[in-house]
Amino acid sequence: MLLKENKKMKALVVFSGGQDSTTCLGWAINRFTEIEAISFFYNQKHKIELEQAKIITEKLNIRHKIVDISFLAELVDSELTCDGDINKQHNRLKELPASFVPNRNAIFLTLAHSYAQKQGINKIITGTCQTDFSGYPDCRDIFIKSINVSLNIASNSEIEIITPLMWLTKKETWELAEKEGILDIVKKYSFTCYNGDKTENEWGFGCGNCPACKLRKKGYEDYV
Repeated sequence: MLLKENKKMKALVVFSGGQDSTTCLGWAINRFTEIEAISFFYNQKHKIELEQAKIITEKLNIRHKIVDISFLAELVDSELTCDGDINKQHNRLKELPASFVPNRNAIFLTLAHSYAQKQGINKIITGTCQTDFSGYPDCRDIFIKSINVSLNIASNSEIEIITPLMWLTKKETWELAEKEGILDIVKKYSFTCYNGDKTENEWGFGCGNCPACKLRKKGYEDYV
C-alpha cells in the first residue's frame, strides 16, 4: 500500500542505469510525486551504463543529473576502473572481487546527500543489496544506516536513505520489477555487464561471463 505522506515527498534515486537501480526507479515512481535521478561517471569500465541511464530517464520523463567524478579512478585500486581482469580477486583485498571500488558507495551517497539538500529532497533511494551481492562491504545494511546517520549529523538534516532491495535475492528483484511495472524497461534498457558488452540476451544486455552478468542471469532464470 502506498503511503499518503510519501506522495507529498520528493525522492532522489542514485541511478547507475543497471538492473537494481532501474528497479528502484520504478519503485520510487510508484511512491513519490517528484523524482530525480543522479548518476556518476568515475571512469568505470562499463560507462555505457550511463548512456542507458540517460535513455531510461528520458523514457520515464525523469530529471537526470550525471556527475563527473572521474578523478576517483586515480585514487582507487579496482579492475572496474582500468583494463584488468574483472573476473579475478581484488589485487589487495583478496577476500573481495576485482570489481570492488573502495569507498564508491560512500562517495555516491555523500554527493547525492549534498544534492538532495540543495534540491529540498528528503528521501534518497539506492539499490544496494546485502542478500545477493558480490561481497562488497559497502552494500551492507549496517554501512547504509551508519552513513545515513553520519551525513545527517554533518549537515544538520533529516534525509532518509531507503534501500528497497536490501534483503531481496536477484530472483526477488526481478519479481519486484514486474510488480512495480518496470520489468520491460529493466530487460530492454538497463545495463549491468562489467565488460560493457551489448550482446542481447533474454535477461538483457551482457557478456554472460562477468560476475554482474552471472548474477543477473541466474536471478532471471530463477524468476522465470
